[in-house]
Amino acid sequence: MASTAPHEHSQVQSNNKTSFTSVKSLTESPELTSLPPSYIFTTNSDEEDHEIVSEPDKDDPIPIIDYSLLVLGTPHERAKTIHDLGRACEEWGFFMLINHSVAKSVMEKMVDQVFAFFNLREEEKQEYASKDVMDPIRYGTSSNVSMDKVLFWRDFLKIVVHPEFHSPDKPLGFREAAAEYCRRTWKVGKELLKGISENLGLEANYIENTMNLDYGLQMIAANLYPPCPQPELAMGIPPHSDHGLLNILMQNGVSGLQVLHNGKWINVTSTPNCFLLFVSDHLEVVSNGKYKSVLHRAVVSNKATRMSLAIVIAPSLDTVVEPAKELLDDERNPAAYVGMKHRDYMQLQRSNRLDGKSVLDKVKI
Repeated sequence: MASTAPHEHSQVQSNNKTSFTSVKSLTESPELTSLPPSYIFTTNSDEEDHEIVSEPDKDDPIPIIDYSLLVLGTPHERAKTIHDLGRACEEWGFFMLINHSVAKSVMEKMVDQVFAFFNLREEEKQEYASKDVMDPIRYGTSSNVSMDKVLFWRDFLKIVVHPEFHSPDKPLGFREAAAEYCRRTWKVGKELLKGISENLGLEANYIENTMNLDYGLQMIAANLYPPCPQPELAMGIPPHSDHGLLNILMQNGVSGLQVLHNGKWINVTSTPNCFLLFVSDHLEVVSNGKYKSVLHRAVVSNKATRMSLAIVIAPSLDTVVEPAKELLDDERNPAAYVGMKHRDYMQLQRSNRLDGKSVLDKVKI
């Protein structure tokens, strides 16, 4: 990789491979004392109305869903949990999941392996550098370097793990840890979608069957946010919503996640052994807008490295995602979104800058 000064960002493409300066390597340069100009993020005029940042309101707390009551509770407990799940999806598009079935040791091992990957030598990670959104393993920086007007203070690793499992060869133990973690989170995601289907008044397996989850897309999306010399000027990742149905997130104990709720950015404190669940774009489409995919962003710190690990639960790539016909009524509830193949939606996402719900807006009627 060609050497670069800390204030520069270089990119070399060869056979669809991209060589770049990672944020991690940038922060390890002794010459870095201030934020390089290419990383200075300014809020655009459309976002100024949402620049209030606050802690969760005690009268409107972040919803908490007890997974054990969904799968093991009495009929009354399960019915109440499904009701609470629907309310969280409708009012927040976001909730904390507690008492899930993924062991603490499995979560910790996965966090350790993700850090181990990012700590590999840059040349080893560069083997997975790519600009093609359909590549099964992609290492990169920012969001979409070819489109981004401002670079974001993050490095990422994205891996497709279902319907076909992929893994980098290094570090040793990554493949085994990822396989176990993804198998368990896939089960959690499918159970949550059953409860969501029922809350919508559909059969429990409706979303699983119509979204063809036997061949559904499951992805690991790991993000590294190293300490930033001037965090008030940078952004880890800007406001956006996710493709797919659900996004299951865990963090390493360092806060930085914010979700938009009722016009305010809410700081989400990292809670040990819980998952953070996001309603994603395709669930908004299936519900015909009853549930809203949540806008969220990552801010950075000058004190600690934050790592987030998201598991994307999504339809199969060839599934046409459209509003559930059972929810539609030509007069009272007409279709609010056009159908689109998941594969095409991902390509549309890749060809646009990361900007709020700009991609979802393209399929709205």
